[in-house]
Amino acid sequence: MNPILVWILIAAFVLLDQGSKLWAVNYVRFQETLPVIPGFFNLTHVYNTGAAFSMLHDNNRFFILLSLAVFIVLIVLQRNFSGPLMQWGWLLLLSGIIGNVTDRILRAHVVDFLDFQFGSYHWPAFNVADSCICIAAGLFLIGSFQTPHASGKQN
Repeated sequence: MNPILVWILIAAFVLLDQGSKLWAVNYVRFQETLPVIPGFFNLTHVYNTGAAFSMLHDNNRFFILLSLAVFIVLIVLQRNFSGPLMQWGWLLLLSGIIGNVTDRILRAHVVDFLDFQFGSYHWPAFNVADSCICIAAGLFLIGSFQTPHASGKQN
């Protein structure tokens, strides 16, 4: 993939993340729930100072440092992410890291607002950056089952 296109896509995902969080902060009061599809999807404005599902909450500085370290490692190892699934995973993972670390630096917490429930099961609120990270993990998992094509070999 063209490196310029990669960074344009990363910027687009980060802007989508930050724009949607800005909208949520400005139009949904903190801890307010606005039903979009009753019983299935709500907009719920909450904060998270921890990792996924608020694990290790109140460790914002730790997660800023961890995010920056992972970001640097991903940049250094970028050439190791070969194949479309792994490249898209790399791109989405960087986008998600940038989106959430931006919140941590500017707001001292991550803004979550996408809130789903399925019957009695309620999924914790999340955001676009979290979605990018989860999709990246899925792409890495699927990509890990693909066999690399040996260059120069013919079948």
